[in-house]
Amino acid sequence: MSPAANRSSLPQKSGDFKAIALAVIFLVIAIAGLTYVKWWPYYHKAFKAAAEHSIGSSILTGKEAAAPAPSLQAALDYAAAYFKSVWKAAVLGILLGSLVQVLIPSKWLLRLLGKANFKSTALAGIASIPGMMCSCCAAPITVGLRKKNVSVGAALAFWIGNPVLNPATLIFMTFVLSWKFTLMRIVFGLALTFGISYFANKFAGNTTVPEAIAEPVKAASPNDGPLLLRWTAAVGKMLLAVVPAYVITVLLLGAARAWMFPSLGAGVASGILAVIIFAIAGTLFVIPTAAEIPIIGTFLSFGFGTGVAGALLVTLPTISLPSLLMVYRSFPRRVVWFVFFSVIAIGILGGIVGALVL
Repeated sequence: MSPAANRSSLPQKSGDFKAIALAVIFLVIAIAGLTYVKWWPYYHKAFKAAAEHSIGSSILTGKEAAAPAPSLQAALDYAAAYFKSVWKAAVLGILLGSLVQVLIPSKWLLRLLGKANFKSTALAGIASIPGMMCSCCAAPITVGLRKKNVSVGAALAFWIGNPVLNPATLIFMTFVLSWKFTLMRIVFGLALTFGISYFANKFAGNTTVPEAIAEPVKAASPNDGPLLLRWTAAVGKMLLAVVPAYVITVLLLGAARAWMFPSLGAGVASGILAVIIFAIAGTLFVIPTAAEIPIIGTFLSFGFGTGVAGALLVTLPTISLPSLLMVYRSFPRRVVWFVFFSVIAIGILGGIVGALVL
């Protein structure tokens, strides 16, 4: 090889080394953040669940049979309890969602997650499992992945897989509820993460990335300025895009939770009407990670049927109105609506199955 050829290969090698170094930095930050926010706290919480068969009271109603009447105080009380539980994970989600745009080479993500096939969907779903985030905390990372032109199915699988296939939640559920709930959650979680996400690819048609986020994809190019400036811009755009809708909808849902989760009569509370009502409410409502476990336990203790429990088991963690609004501009509109109605439908199916087997 001539000296000129050797010199021409140096920039390429330098670029590869820089890409690897930046990816390693992202990985270190992700592992450190998840260890502090998720893995270490959940390790200790698992022992509590095993010893006490409880992980706390329901964030929805506390120890009462019903949620408080709609009011400003009800909104503030729920928002305070909710954000106290999730703020660390929310900060980590925004941090990782912005860093994935500037530290991970687009060609790497496109090679693994950029195709509208089951392989990309499956890889993203598997990658979601260590995240253990609720749908709202996983939403900023999902937005970041879409800004890097990751396929619809892969981005959805990562977003949905975080809450529904959370291994810590599955462990807590086994100790607090029963293995039947855990098995049912795994089956429906797999269907949601890999099935709905894959079919969303087909539903999206030929759209690879909406025009609304095409510009941020270009802005993530390594030739557009210093890394710190690009990261600051990514953080600023993400904060403006996700935080206002997040806070406002949490307040609204906190105030309206008595309407969304009514105290139905004994007969209705075990029927198909209750399953439908709670499947819709569970799809819209927002909760921290694993909060569905004490919520379901509370509802069962106050006489609600296992059909309601099955519907909430499927819908409560999967998505919520705040998380839908956070990712809304990152997907074709028909995909968002497809996911929304699919979760409700699968939640109703979960309620029917729950009434039969739980």
